Amino acid sequence: MRKTRPLANLSPHRGHSTNIAASLRRDLPGLFALLAAVVATRAVWFGDPVADYDEQLYSFIGWRLQYGELPYVDWWDRKPFGLFAIFGLAHLLLGPGPIAFQLFAALSAFLAGWLTYANARLIGGRLAATFAGVVTIILLSAYGSHSGQSEIFFTPLLLAMVRLLAERDHPGFTRRAALAMLIGGLALQVKYTVVPHCLAFGLYALWIEHRRGANLATLAKRALLFVFLGLLPTLLIALLYLAAGGFEDFFFANFVSFFDRIPASQGRWQSRYRILVAPLAVLAVGGIYATFRTRSPRDWAVWQLFVLFALASIGSVFLPGTVYGYYFAGLVAPVALLAVPMFDSRAVLRIVFNLLLLAVLVYLLNLPARYDQSQQERREAQRFAQAIAPYVDARRDCLWMFDGHTSLYRMTNSCVPTRFVYPDHLNNALETEALGVNQADEVARILATRPSVIVTADRPVTPQNRKATALVEAALAQKYRALTTNKLRHRTLTAWARKAAK
Repeated sequence: MRKTRPLANLSPHRGHSTNIAASLRRDLPGLFALLAAVVATRAVWFGDPVADYDEQLYSFIGWRLQYGELPYVDWWDRKPFGLFAIFGLAHLLLGPGPIAFQLFAALSAFLAGWLTYANARLIGGRLAATFAGVVTIILLSAYGSHSGQSEIFFTPLLLAMVRLLAERDHPGFTRRAALAMLIGGLALQVKYTVVPHCLAFGLYALWIEHRRGANLATLAKRALLFVFLGLLPTLLIALLYLAAGGFEDFFFANFVSFFDRIPASQGRWQSRYRILVAPLAVLAVGGIYATFRTRSPRDWAVWQLFVLFALASIGSVFLPGTVYGYYFAGLVAPVALLAVPMFDSRAVLRIVFNLLLLAVLVYLLNLPARYDQSQQERREAQRFAQAIAPYVDARRDCLWMFDGHTSLYRMTNSCVPTRFVYPDHLNNALETEALGVNQADEVARILATRPSVIVTADRPVTPQNRKATALVEAALAQKYRALTTNKLRHRTLTAWARKAAK
């Protein structure tokens, strides 16, 4: 007589599915904490058109993508195409306002927190992983990625690479490593300074392959595969520009202008950065101390991968000749992972310490003051735009931002008299040799178009090109009158209207 198989055996994956569902339920409190941290640290900036500087340029160029206008050809910058594509998709789906990319950035911040949590779970408990994820979200905002800086978009990609490479004994490690290299290629298309991460993770993957018994020929083939996958997104973009006839502009902006830019006088380090990096240093040192003295990680090899992540991030931050404070956002996620052993304790005193640490970080973030600042900024920006708007139009009578906020072009519905839409590119002396054009010549050409309104600032952000500045000052003295002034982000902006011809 044929025996009947038990019903449970007919569904061999049922127990596994049940375990996954139970694990997800246990993860839910942590995920809700991450979501709450995202809303608390980012919602105060939603809708603020001048929340930061660089993102205004990325937003403008991304917005113009839907009209068939290309970065490097129609609008100049040196950031990779992928960054503009993110902003372009945000504006295509959610409209032209800043809330579009700020919601995308909030989603990216949540992904960064969640992937920090997922990586931290490999060496610590859920509570420790939750602390690490929340710290990542808070510090990303504190270090200048509160609205739409590029660090908020490449951090989840790097964390995804780490998560794929962390399970070195996984039977599909080679496939996971290949996927990690492709993700690294996508991160390169957000910001090229992630090159150290791509190199470090690629070498790490090859080392694991060697430990798993791959011979020299196999390692060489996999190295070529990893390099190809890492370069694939950039190669595809290059082919796009080759087909569109803009390859020369693409190549110069992406691979030449970076090296032509003059480093700032302070170089890669300023004394004020000591205070800036103090929270990161405390977390890193605390995590390392706990690792060796109080709470060893559950998997030493994974923690060592986190150390590699941190070292690559230091290389990434200090790769450019000039380092700005917001670059340190790139260190947030690896430092949070290094700190997991410090967070990973069920002792009441340790939990209280962790909560106090989070409270200090929230206090330093000073959300009430940031909310007031954002509300005032958006009111002042709107008032300034309303004063300018009657004097400009979308075709002939253009606004020109010699210094100030790129978002004013869109807010006033003005035409732009130059493809160098970001003010810093034409007024910054550090860019003198890096644009492919002479700054003073381009400024003279713009002035010859008779802009209806010119905006200047009382205090420059960067060293100024003296010839370009002198040309503007002479034109303002002869042909323009002060229209309105406005204080935005600690600077006084003045809009100058062209005098009527006599």
